[in-house]
Amino acid sequence: MTAGGRRGRTATSVVRWALLIVGAAIMVVPFLYMLSTSFTGQAYVLTIPPQFIPNPPTLDNYAQALSTQDFARYFLNSAVVSVIATAAAVLLSSMMAYGFARFDFPGKEWVFRLLLIGLVVPAMMLIIPQFLLAKSFGLVDTLAGLIVFYVAGNLAFNTFLLRGFFATLPSELDQAMQMDGANVWTRYWRLAMPLARPALGTVTIFTFLSCWDEFAWALTLIQTPENSTLPLALSLFQGQNSTLWGLVFAGSVIAVVPVIVVFLVFQRSFVQGLTTGAVKG
Repeated sequence: MTAGGRRGRTATSVVRWALLIVGAAIMVVPFLYMLSTSFTGQAYVLTIPPQFIPNPPTLDNYAQALSTQDFARYFLNSAVVSVIATAAAVLLSSMMAYGFARFDFPGKEWVFRLLLIGLVVPAMMLIIPQFLLAKSFGLVDTLAGLIVFYVAGNLAFNTFLLRGFFATLPSELDQAMQMDGANVWTRYWRLAMPLARPALGTVTIFTFLSCWDEFAWALTLIQTPENSTLPLALSLFQGQNSTLWGLVFAGSVIAVVPVIVVFLVFQRSFVQGLTTGAVKG
């Protein structure tokens, strides 16, 4: 390789690393500032220049956040809704995706395309129809109403993603199990689901994140504080304590912890799910 070629490759590497560092800083610095402020006393919050190392650090914000406005109940409501909705959405979408990938039936492609319409319709356009539907079924101001519509809202994307993964699995494996007398449920549960762990990990993370952070539908459906989820509690928390930013950021850090835990649990499957398509071409 010529000297000019080496210099060009070095310059490209430097630019690439510089862009990666800038992108990482844009994503990480706000979170670090939120974390730092949550350990900072109210007298030292929002100083100029900003302090990323609390001096002195304190846990008063976390103690006050956990003991104020029934915060534990809101956290539990979000946990119950997110876990149940995620499990139901992943299970139902995986069954639908397996059916679309493995079976032929009249109108299959049209049904699948109709399902994908849910990916192009903005969620805010569905707020009023969803509320009227929830009212007709008696689901207004209930956690069940959140769960039902969270499951429905995640089916389209999950089915789309899982169908592509199931389609890459060799059909000979299904045929071999079918010759051994395995029925459809056995082939789905004992063959397809274990092989689809990378894709299942990916949709689990996306579904849990969308349920845990969802605000608009919860704000529309929930009317009593006892049934509020964590995003609603944080919005009220910030409104009633507009100057106590340390308290607000402490509550936000607590709300982020379950998302980080879920990502760490499914991290390996998530990475495999993202790279499977590239590896298989």
